[in-house]
Amino acid sequence: MDPYYDPYGGAFAAVMVAVIVGSLLFAALGYVLTAWFLMKLFDKAGVEGRWRAWVPFYNGMVFFKLGDINPWLTFFTFAGVIPIINYIGWIGSLFVAVLAAMAAYRIGLKLGKQPAWVVLYIFLPIVWLGIMAFDSSRWDAYRVPAASWSTNGFLGDRTAWSGIPAQPVASPAQPGYAQPGYAPQQPGYAPPQAQQPPAQQPPAGSQPPAPPAPPAPPAPPAPPAPPAPPQQ
Repeated sequence: MDPYYDPYGGAFAAVMVAVIVGSLLFAALGYVLTAWFLMKLFDKAGVEGRWRAWVPFYNGMVFFKLGDINPWLTFFTFAGVIPIINYIGWIGSLFVAVLAAMAAYRIGLKLGKQPAWVVLYIFLPIVWLGIMAFDSSRWDAYRVPAASWSTNGFLGDRTAWSGIPAQPVASPAQPGYAQPGYAPQQPGYAPPQAQQPPAQQPPAGSQPPAPPAPPAPPAPPAPPAPPAPPQQ
């Protein structure tokens, strides 16, 4: 017998091939389900072109846009492939995962969901996505206030892509302005009192004119004469 013969070598190789093929099929099925759910979600949000949901990585960028997150931040996922910063690659992946949860939170609000729904996305994202895609909720980007980070140059979305509706953003605070002629008052400042014009005084040595006499009351009418006595 050949001492190098391994009767279990062929069986082990077959098991490994089956595991690899099964993993690939499972990953393909997961991707198809995710893309299908994203396609339905994008339909609700008014995104034009269903093909966007089937393009790898790009569909995640569209998801970020709908969730008011800068879509270019998804490239932090590839931080680990750069040899210089390979040791912090997991930080980039964790950062993108946090941003995805923030986007899911905003998307849930726009679909009329309670904030607690984001917990389901964190633990079972495929289940969350399926519910959001096929339930009776309707998309309304203006049902909730704009995201507080929408004016931030790092997290806020400033991109404009054709076929993807623009999401509302918070208006930057306008600096106050003063009315013309206004000056800030200093501490202890009191505005001057308005001066009254001086009363006119009569010239010296002259007497003021006497007031006119009141008119005399009219005389009362005379009483009527008594009637004459009768003649005898």
